[in-house]
Amino acid sequence: MENFLKQSWAGLRILLALTVLLGVLYPLSVWGVSRLPGLHANAEATDTALVAVVREGDKYFVPRPSAATLPASGGSNKGELNEDYTKVIAERRAQIAQREGVSEDQVPQDAVTASASGLDPHISPEYAALQVPRVARASGLSVEKVRELVASNTHGTFTTTVNVTALNRAIDSASS
Repeated sequence: MENFLKQSWAGLRILLALTVLLGVLYPLSVWGVSRLPGLHANAEATDTALVAVVREGDKYFVPRPSAATLPASGGSNKGELNEDYTKVIAERRAQIAQREGVSEDQVPQDAVTASASGLDPHISPEYAALQVPRVARASGLSVEKVRELVASNTHGTFTTTVNVTALNRAIDSASS
């Protein structure tokens, strides 16, 4: 019986020590490191074009909208019969038409609807073409040069798409 109590007490001490270490100290240290100043400055996925990276300013192409707050992933469960959803789509369509200086009927569907994950870096060639004049004006590049960059970032076998993350990096390289 004495041996049983010794082993039980040793097991309980190990359990308590690991609980404190892995359940309290480790999570607190990870949280503390994530709060260090400057850690998130210019936090962008590098060497990948698999995730949409939203850049601020008219000099950049805009990816599809996201139902999630980047860099989180997720869509919404709202369908086209949901009044909130149709209101959001109408607002996005009006906003994009105003930004690009076109009528609302010229705004492609992928410009106003989010992808399933909300992180998709691809847009349709139509949506990219709609943005070319604004990007050319703001970046100082010619319309022809911006169209050339769009063409070099357009790929696909069954569905042709433009990778916005790669395209915006190309815009930065061409304008510097």
